[in-house]
Amino acid sequence: MEYVISASLLIAAAIHLLPLSGLLGRKPLEKLYGITVEEPNLEILMRHRAALFGLLGAFLLYAAFQPAMQLPAFIAGFVSVVSFLWIAWSTGKYNAQLARVFTADIIALLSLVVGACACIVKNVQGT
Repeated sequence: MEYVISASLLIAAAIHLLPLSGLLGRKPLEKLYGITVEEPNLEILMRHRAALFGLLGAFLLYAAFQPAMQLPAFIAGFVSVVSFLWIAWSTGKYNAQLARVFTADIIALLSLVVGACACIVKNVQGT
């Protein structure tokens, strides 16, 4: 079960670490999301978003090997992916690059569900 839990958190971590390139500036952000970042305030917000995703990705990576941190990591991962999926779905009309992000978050969600279920089974079995 530990391997399943760790693998699920590693998958979610990798997906959350992908936007880190956005920290480098406007061009990587535009490539990542298929948007034009002409306004400095938008660049600041998007680069900050990249930093926060890096932080969450690092936490998920850490939790993959620290059982005591796995529950908070699953909660943080679920909040992240479910909130994005809900916002994207409810808003609609997103571009191809955001559709890729949507698909990646579906994969992260499925991975987190599998890992959380393995965590529950492990705790019920008491191992």
